[in-house]
Amino acid sequence: MKMVRTIKGTHDILPAQSGDWQDLETQIHKTANLHGYDEIRTPIIEDAALFNRGVGEETDIVSKEMYSWIDKDKSTISLRPELTAPVVRAYVQHNLGGQSLLQRLYYIGPSFRRERPQKGRQRQFHQFGVEAIGSDNPEQDAEVISIGWNILNNFGINELELNISSIGSDDCRTNYKQELINYLKPFIPQLSEVSQHRLKHNPLRILDTKNKDEIKIIESAPKIENFYTKEDETYFLTVQQYLDDLEIPYKINPLLVRGLDYYTQTTFEISSKKIGAQDALLGGGRYDGLIKSLGGKDVPAVGFAAGMERILIATDSRKRTDKQVACIYIVCTDLSALGPLQQIAKNLRELDIKVILETLRRSMKAQMREANKKNANYAIIVGEQEAIDKTVQLKNLNEGKQDTINQGELIAYFKSLTF
Repeated sequence: MKMVRTIKGTHDILPAQSGDWQDLETQIHKTANLHGYDEIRTPIIEDAALFNRGVGEETDIVSKEMYSWIDKDKSTISLRPELTAPVVRAYVQHNLGGQSLLQRLYYIGPSFRRERPQKGRQRQFHQFGVEAIGSDNPEQDAEVISIGWNILNNFGINELELNISSIGSDDCRTNYKQELINYLKPFIPQLSEVSQHRLKHNPLRILDTKNKDEIKIIESAPKIENFYTKEDETYFLTVQQYLDDLEIPYKINPLLVRGLDYYTQTTFEISSKKIGAQDALLGGGRYDGLIKSLGGKDVPAVGFAAGMERILIATDSRKRTDKQVACIYIVCTDLSALGPLQQIAKNLRELDIKVILETLRRSMKAQMREANKKNANYAIIVGEQEAIDKTVQLKNLNEGKQDTINQGELIAYFKSLTF
């Protein structure tokens, strides 16, 4: 019979890898909580209309990459391709703005896009991100950027680079789009089919092209900073000042854009040279118009999303110091001792000590081999005589020393140790 395997673009996270994921998740929870952010969890399936309105029907995500189907009630359901729109939907649906003027939220979870799998880009992938909903001030932008920077930096990723830009206000973008269209019109025959489509529907997205020939054309295009209002200039300079205060280095990249209509002012991206061409680890910006477009009030917001697979790829070449967790392996060859040993294991775990109790009833030699394989610090060994005497052989597997201890003294003994 043919083996059933994972679907293309999906991967198992095996026990040897899950520790890295747990460490990253721990860092996310810790950093977000230290900044006063609360976790939110949304379903992986949503009404497809949420992403049509929230992400945009003209985007590749919605037009080409979403997993969608007609449900039994004739509604169109989609696996979420990203998490900002679901978080905003939850904010509106549950009137979170009525509970607090400023909602500081963060999330961790899987998303799904049907795109060509490659390193750091899978069809099921995992993201974390933050969304600060309610403040339209530049200090909020700086706070959100700093959370992303701190998570990556504290996780030990080197060679980080923060690029920032501003796409200005509505008036700025309206004037800039027209100038950009005028500039690009003579180059239409040289543009790809995708960029020609964007020129009609979303011209700012052409600035994000990866086509080398188009990049050369864009180099001489009008710059958006020449269209900033005085308020736009002040806002962007203030964000930069706060980043300076936070001692976060950055580069200004005028080509860093967000093409959808609800984006405004600050955009940013954090990348690492560790993962090659697909070097972006985290990206975001201010999206003051999204909440209103999804049926809520006109509430400002700023946030980011980060790819967890890419982050873990960026950690491959660094030396990580695994946390040393005290571990005891209980080796038992006498069935009559299993009951008392279960109680001992329970009491040791209450001391936050990792305890592995043999359940395969293997030979003494096989059990000791397994204890070493599990990197146990100690082996508690109970055979026929120990079961009769209610003692154990306690072996320090790091030093090779072995002593006889009464079972009733074990807990006190381990309480006295410093691992």
